Amino acid sequence: MISVVLVDDQAVVRAGFRVILDSEDDLRVVGEAADGAGAVDLVARLKPDVVCMDVRMPGGDGLTATRRITTTLADPPPVLVVTTFDLDEYVFGALEAGASGFVLKDCDPEDLVSAIRRLAAGQGLLDQAVTRRVIGEFARRAPLPAVDPAVEDLLTAREKEVVVLLAEGRSNVEIAEALFIEPSTVKSHLGRAMTKIGARDRLQTVVWAYQNGLAAR
Repeated sequence: MISVVLVDDQAVVRAGFRVILDSEDDLRVVGEAADGAGAVDLVARLKPDVVCMDVRMPGGDGLTATRRITTTLADPPPVLVVTTFDLDEYVFGALEAGASGFVLKDCDPEDLVSAIRRLAAGQGLLDQAVTRRVIGEFARRAPLPAVDPAVEDLLTAREKEVVVLLAEGRSNVEIAEALFIEPSTVKSHLGRAMTKIGARDRLQTVVWAYQNGLAAR
């Protein structure tokens, strides 16, 4: 059973999401919060598998809440940002704050369910259209950093190749084909790279690659 906390200042939105999620056999809404401050306390207490977070809320925004959840809680759950605008400035802030994926509020119910299941499984949402648009715009806007020699030494040559291809939006199978290795080997290299850089998921690994100059613009 995948436990979910809903965070949105609109009760009608939370109610609609609860109906969608609780109708699935493997999903269960365990708590709701109407603002970011309440969300952090609730997540710390309930320890859900996934948090669905609105980013624009009075009384404590979702961006601050996302950052507090991902940086101050032990073993933080992935945060799925549910937003009205796929290229909103708040969305870019949430990406930097540690969000694991994005969906639009008007997405199809099956897309919301699929996103939650994937984040709970640690798969990330790199092949999801909204998330890829956010990454692309984030990369375009961010200043191009020089590659730190310490970063170069942090990963092996193969791990860097895998991370760079991941940042291009390729799946494990596509990375394996490009490097002439098995998908299971890609998964192993990626797992070790994520451990070394402290990334929780594939999306944050891509963000790290852009921030450290490994990914091409």
